[in-house]
Amino acid sequence: MNENKSEISINKMEEQASLILLSENEQQAGTKPERKSGKGVSDKVTYKPYDQSQQFLIPPSVDELIPSDHLVRLVNKVIDEMGVEQLLRKYQAGGGAPRYHAVMMVKVFVYGYMTRVCSSRMLAKALRENVMFMWLSGNQKPDFRTLNDFRGKILQEVMEEIFVTSVKMLAAAGYIKLENYFEDGTKIESASGRYTFVWKKTVEKNDKKLDEKLRAYIKMAEQAWEDENAEYGDKDLEELGGKETFSSEDVQELAGVLRQRLEALEDEKAKKKLSKELKTVEQEYLPRKEKYEASKEILGERNSYSKTDADATFMRMKEDHIGNGQLKPAYNVQAGTENGFVVGYDIFQNPGDTRTLKPHLERQAGRLGVRPKAVITDAGYGSEENYVYLEEQETVAVIKYNTYHKEKSKKWKEDKFRTENWEYNAEEKYYVCPNGKKLTYRESREDTTGSGFPIQIDRYECESCEGCPMKSECTKAQGNRVIDRNERLFRLKTKAKEVLQDEEYSKLRKQRSVEVETVFGQIKGNQGFRRFLLRGIEKVSTEWGLLSLGYNMKQLFRLKNKKAG
Repeated sequence: MNENKSEISINKMEEQASLILLSENEQQAGTKPERKSGKGVSDKVTYKPYDQSQQFLIPPSVDELIPSDHLVRLVNKVIDEMGVEQLLRKYQAGGGAPRYHAVMMVKVFVYGYMTRVCSSRMLAKALRENVMFMWLSGNQKPDFRTLNDFRGKILQEVMEEIFVTSVKMLAAAGYIKLENYFEDGTKIESASGRYTFVWKKTVEKNDKKLDEKLRAYIKMAEQAWEDENAEYGDKDLEELGGKETFSSEDVQELAGVLRQRLEALEDEKAKKKLSKELKTVEQEYLPRKEKYEASKEILGERNSYSKTDADATFMRMKEDHIGNGQLKPAYNVQAGTENGFVVGYDIFQNPGDTRTLKPHLERQAGRLGVRPKAVITDAGYGSEENYVYLEEQETVAVIKYNTYHKEKSKKWKEDKFRTENWEYNAEEKYYVCPNGKKLTYRESREDTTGSGFPIQIDRYECESCEGCPMKSECTKAQGNRVIDRNERLFRLKTKAKEVLQDEEYSKLRKQRSVEVETVFGQIKGNQGFRRFLLRGIEKVSTEWGLLSLGYNMKQLFRLKNKKAG
């Protein structure tokens, strides 16, 4: 045995010697590149000391690993100055086991949403592995359930107050003046499934079909029981049969009538038949009716919602990768900025921007206690209702209306059949057409817009279009040319045009694209946040609040560095 071991050792030594000899031969043959000799040049390869088991006499502090000018230090400082603990204390009951510090949790979430670490599991992982998060948390490591509960229950209640406090701090420091409000909207996809839609038209259609079934059944039952009404309910079914639509209470009442008759029947064959009918009413008609009523209540004025996130509405998104115009469950995020900072935000369920301006500005005034001097938006907000609202609030509306750019075109100005280019006498209230005939005022009517806003339309009619050589180009009507004129809207458009052409407000209008559009570009593009993680409008609002607060801190960080540089 010992002899075998000796032989193996000798063989290994011979192999090593052969390798060394081969290496020397290769060097002599020139396979290794020659290095120039001289001062400071050495052929010896050296490495820096590397020892993972090296012990420190004094362990390094985590604070030493964070650069003094790092963004995380600004986050830590600003949240400490905001007095977040006092806000959160209102929503935390005492007693129980010691909990993680609320201020620490807010810092972790704000910095997480700033650095694309948004999910509770990824945040828990970062608290174990990322030195920035370790420093923020004081090396505490709440698990993902604790983080998720804090965001969904406690932070949700105070996120708006925290954000408003930060805005007031920016105003006090002189970064914003709360004078010019640049507003725009963007759509962010919901966390719900893309194929979980419930359409209002489908619900109404199916509900109508169910009502038809109920009417047919009640009519059939009335005919069968005509001779027995006095004994069984005194024409209960006739009362139901007279209805066009039915509620779930009506269906329950029908089931009650059937049950009473079933109890009174003695004939087994008739009893079996009626029992089957009762089962259909209770197990099919009633659940369907309750389902349709619940869907209508969720829908409200919306045309759709998602089964897995009832607050989300199906909207047309710009991010249409398939290219088929597919609708996705989403929220309409409205945000306002000034000097690059997000000053306010709200989440809406309707896809259009027009109806969001008034409620958003009202909420914003309630939060900050002041109203802006000027509101700057795009043409999507240029409605009569919004112009009237801003005029009542004595706020300058730097808002285009839908035909603003078309009116400046040569084609528009040279179109002699456009009533905007016709002569109008405001005192005597008549138009003069290209053929020189008068269109006089006939009547006024009250109407409402899609949002229920009241408007007044004045009707003008030509004295006679008979024999006019221009009639075929002027109107397609068989009779005289008729014009509907909204006097208030005409005045508001004229006022808006004057504002838009003013040099001061023209600068603000150009500035809008680099104000609020930058916010959406940074959050959706650079941070990659295009889909909410949570479901429900309140939780979604919490997420956008964290994103907005984080964006403001980044903007503050940039301004401070620019000033220092």
